[in-house]
Amino acid sequence: MDRQSAPTPAGARCPMHDAAFAADPHQVYDRLRAHGPAGPVELAPGIDATLVVGHETALRVLQNSTLFARDARRWRALAEGQVALDHPVLPMMAYRPNCLFTDGAVHLRLRKAVTDSLARLNITRIRRDVEPLADYLIDQFSERGRADLLNDYAKLLPLLLFNKLFGCPAGIGDTLTSSMSAIFDGKDALRANEELTSCLMELIALKRRTPGDDMTSWLIQHPAGLTDEELKDQLVMLMGAGVEPERNLIGNALLLLLSPDDSGRESGLLIEEAIDHVLWNQTPIANYATHYPVQDVDLGGVVAEAGTPVVISFAGANSDPGLIEARRMHSKGAHLGWGAGPHACPAKDPAQVIAVTAIEKILNALPDLTLAVHEKDLQWRPGPFHRALVTLPVAFTPTPATRMASALHNRTVPAAAEQPLPTAPVAGVRQEPARKKGFWSTFLDIFRV
Repeated sequence: MDRQSAPTPAGARCPMHDAAFAADPHQVYDRLRAHGPAGPVELAPGIDATLVVGHETALRVLQNSTLFARDARRWRALAEGQVALDHPVLPMMAYRPNCLFTDGAVHLRLRKAVTDSLARLNITRIRRDVEPLADYLIDQFSERGRADLLNDYAKLLPLLLFNKLFGCPAGIGDTLTSSMSAIFDGKDALRANEELTSCLMELIALKRRTPGDDMTSWLIQHPAGLTDEELKDQLVMLMGAGVEPERNLIGNALLLLLSPDDSGRESGLLIEEAIDHVLWNQTPIANYATHYPVQDVDLGGVVAEAGTPVVISFAGANSDPGLIEARRMHSKGAHLGWGAGPHACPAKDPAQVIAVTAIEKILNALPDLTLAVHEKDLQWRPGPFHRALVTLPVAFTPTPATRMASALHNRTVPAAAEQPLPTAPVAGVRQEPARKKGFWSTFLDIFRV
């Protein structure tokens, strides 16, 4: 069905997990909007929710934490066993004791620890941390003349950056990178989650013994007095809220800048303008901020029952016809790309600096970068929450790598998240399997940071 088709009958649930939604999610937002500011959807098979697509209604939900709670333990269907505990949507919706899924005094305490720690990051430090990581990743493909900027660059850079911000040593950082990558890609997520928990607890124990100038240490030292479990969950939240959105922000902005029509670089579009455009029109986290009404609530003609998921469509709210003028002017204060209310993104400024720096580095390093396929042939990753490309293939003139690649000249450059370390055989001694060495270990080898 295209944009001109008749709206879905009132009360019918629109699926948000199929290829049609991934290809054009605004079809669903428009169908729901034909009946009001919110409507019934199916986030995943068997997971029903109410999706808010009206801007004013979205603000009403986001700003009223008394009526709309974030604590997923209020989710009636889950509490009653109607949702399988291994359902793939649960990692994004199930309760965790972090500032994303808590309310009231608990939320304030946890959020203050996070925001105070984030406040210790400044633009100079962020750029200083991002730039060598960007150079390092570009070195991995600059001599090939082709790359997938999503999986070779936009995905890996924020993963490695969090290793730096958290103060991870080599082994912990490699595990953190591989486990988070597996969770986002849906590859053996249960095992990956166990590995993630284990390595974060190891990191917390290390930083309690030997604190450093990093976010893990700052959270430990914060007057909120977080327990190890609370620390682990805040770190998971920071990575979850930072890696996937950042990957999509960088990837979607690069797509816009590389677009062959007059909206990209050829029109003189600045990187900051491209990022604003993406936050308005290709919102990296398009639908999220799940709330649970504490009582039945009328949302413009659709009743959201107590204990049922109410999801905010940031993308749908941004495309509300009532915001035509604000959208035309790309007014930064109107879009909901960063959320709103007490749970608004606490890392808005760092996230923008990271994206701008990453995009600047790749465009300066490879100035003739072009899309390797027609834009219409690019695919968007299915899923109800994100607006994410599957790949972003590009071509460019092969460019000699810098000193980072030179240092790796005689090594096997990792093609995925891991690289084997060669070991010399010793006569008479049974050789153990080679230890796997990841991107983070290799980066630390080069920079000794």
